[in-house]
Amino acid sequence: MSDSSPPPPRSTRRTRIVCVSDTHNSTVKLPKGDVLIHSGDLTNQGSYSELSKAVQWLEKADFDAKIVIAGNHDITLDPNFYAKHGSSFHNKNPQDPAKCLSLLTASPTITYLQHRSATIRLSRPDGPGTEFTVFGSPYSPEYGTWAFMYPRPDQGSAAVGSPNAAELWAAIPPDTDILVTHTPAYSHCDDSLGCRDLRAALAMVRPRLHVCGHVHQARGAERVRWDTGGGLGAGDGVSAEASVERWEDPSSDPASAKISLVDLTARGGKRALDFRDPAPPRAQRVSTGLPNPVDRSGRRETCVINCAIVATSWPHVGGRRFHKPIVVDLDLPVWR
Repeated sequence: MSDSSPPPPRSTRRTRIVCVSDTHNSTVKLPKGDVLIHSGDLTNQGSYSELSKAVQWLEKADFDAKIVIAGNHDITLDPNFYAKHGSSFHNKNPQDPAKCLSLLTASPTITYLQHRSATIRLSRPDGPGTEFTVFGSPYSPEYGTWAFMYPRPDQGSAAVGSPNAAELWAAIPPDTDILVTHTPAYSHCDDSLGCRDLRAALAMVRPRLHVCGHVHQARGAERVRWDTGGGLGAGDGVSAEASVERWEDPSSDPASAKISLVDLTARGGKRALDFRDPAPPRAQRVSTGLPNPVDRSGRRETCVINCAIVATSWPHVGGRRFHKPIVVDLDLPVWR
């Protein structure tokens, strides 16, 4: 066999991923699965007592791996923000950001990602034994005075020390399998409130799965198919969107015992069709300053999941309402 021959295909197994976000001090019942992902806003104001309750809930959850990022409401996990604005939230009872952060970083069962990557290998004897790379980031476009925020491009130049959106999302490694961000990308499960620079990065990296939250009313899922064959946008290294399919939740009623399942596995050589009402094919140019993409082994689609649990926003007229966790079945490579 010549050195240029492609490596043999790796075997894969179904891996069940339970996705939640924006629980805001709620400790909801979680379906069974292999991996738990929480994409931020564990709390309302990030106090030690709030975070302690959330971490205890997560640590008791029975999963092979638990991946957690912060959100804009978890303010003590952003020390720079808390040093400037913490007194506005906790004037009578100041919190210790280092102590709050240690709840997550010292947890023996939680992988806490603050704008960084990790390789996850599922190791339970009765589990699928699969692996994946994940990048997690708490940042979102500016909306009020909250943590982990960056200026929107249309708001003018960023203040000194403020993160730049394009530079933030350029940090996503090109081999990322699962992307976890607090903010959605613009036009995908975002109610038009997402980040355009993240959308450009999404088209560059093309992860298998993008899990987000932040915009409560935009909970749902989409499957984005990329035009990687030289279509519009390919000239500057950005994949155009060939089509977008909207997910129809088979059991959206919170009182239903059935899980809200997005099935992305292959069955009998055919892809499970749990997406309906596809949008018309589209090829939209996404301008970006990111470098040209590297080979991503033929990745042609990304499933976007907005898994916000709290369905209402403050002041929660009529009381809080809740969504169910979204469960994703995905074929991932076996490592052992």
